[in-house]
Amino acid sequence: MEQRKGGIRWKTRGAMAGTIVILFLILTAVVLGLAGKEEKKQRKFGATYMTMNNPYFEVLDENIKEIVEGNGDILITRDPLQDQEKQNAQIRDMIDEGIDVLFLNPVDWKGIQSSLELCRKKKIPVFVMDTPVYEKELVVSTILSDNYEAGAACAKDMMRKRQSAKIVIVYSQNINSTSERVKGFLDTIREHPEYQVVAKKNGAAELEVGMREMKKIINEGITFDVVLGGNDPTALGCIAAMQKMNKEEGVMVYGIDGSPDAKAMIKAGYMEATSAQSPVRIGMKAAETAYEYLDGKPVEQEIKIPVTLITRDNMKNYSISGWQ
Repeated sequence: MEQRKGGIRWKTRGAMAGTIVILFLILTAVVLGLAGKEEKKQRKFGATYMTMNNPYFEVLDENIKEIVEGNGDILITRDPLQDQEKQNAQIRDMIDEGIDVLFLNPVDWKGIQSSLELCRKKKIPVFVMDTPVYEKELVVSTILSDNYEAGAACAKDMMRKRQSAKIVIVYSQNINSTSERVKGFLDTIREHPEYQVVAKKNGAAELEVGMREMKKIINEGITFDVVLGGNDPTALGCIAAMQKMNKEEGVMVYGIDGSPDAKAMIKAGYMEATSAQSPVRIGMKAAETAYEYLDGKPVEQEIKIPVTLITRDNMKNYSISGWQ
């Protein structure tokens, strides 16, 4: 009996010992799992745009931020106010703050090079949005609209509606995307001398600048009946100047962006059309591409997002209050 009791006690102790070992292993696994989660580094992303004085870039940034914060990471956004030196300084500051990735919309596609070289030295991948940089090999990927087609679409619409035209173009020559839009427009009318460019003005892609340049054109006594703005704010600035100086009658104005303000002006009859970009899709694609790269997946060096010409005829297919 003693031996049986002893045997029983031995077996009970053995079972208890086995249970303790199992519990220990479970607790160890839980602790290691929690430790693994704690060790996951919160990434810091930087973003700088040529200006935030344009709702287009606000929407682009919001869509990047949504994906970044959804992944538990941080987005730092800076506004250089159309100043390339200031943008370069902002990038240096963000590098000092410890960013892991840079989202970039350059003020000047050549003037940004020193910052790109610094990012490469610091092993910070760069994802360019909306307009390319001159030295493309210094960035991982460029995500932008088909800017050439955006300008070409405006020219084709104009040619369908007018047998001839005297055209004013206002855009920023320092921004490659707006230059590509103008190139698409000019290439489309090149073999058609009945469409004549009577004035081409250079300026920052903002409403106030468009307004100022259009006032100069009107004061110079230039006769025109078509206006192409390098983007919607520029086109809207031209409209504002023409209205103020009573020169808008019979003038067709084209913009590029697809902004809510431009769509409202088209509906009201003050603007002819806008080649619509999608800051929603560009922002989301930029963020998704960055995470794919960080996960070790291959990414495309250039990603083009299609554009759509919005006119009074197809306005019903688009939300006036929002972006595409």
